[in-house]
Amino acid sequence: MASVEWTTRLFHSIDTNDTHTFASFLTPDALFKFANQEPVVGKEAARQTVAEFLLSIKAIHHDVLDIWEKEGATACHGIVTYTRHDSSQLRVPFANVFKMQENLIQEYLIYVDASQLYAPDAP
Repeated sequence: MASVEWTTRLFHSIDTNDTHTFASFLTPDALFKFANQEPVVGKEAARQTVAEFLLSIKAIHHDVLDIWEKEGATACHGIVTYTRHDSSQLRVPFANVFKMQENLIQEYLIYVDASQLYAPDAP
């Protein structure tokens, strides 16, 4: 089962653009789904998807507020801050569900409304 320390390390890998460490949290055949995007399957496909997303923004930071665990699953929610390349920011709530296989993520599901991240009139 995931722990607070494990979850902190996972989000730190994303927040520091360390996609190889991020991928180490996934099973080889992991399913990764970000918001309303089509899911990708496989550790490398998930790593590449996250790497491409991180190139589209200047920075990202997760503040995890709560974590819940149940046999075979972990859920968490918090606030994610996206910093655009023009240094403006978007702060929105997120919730993630991790379906676990031993200590690795088999399904990584992200629920977030990032629709304003690339809006032409975004602040």
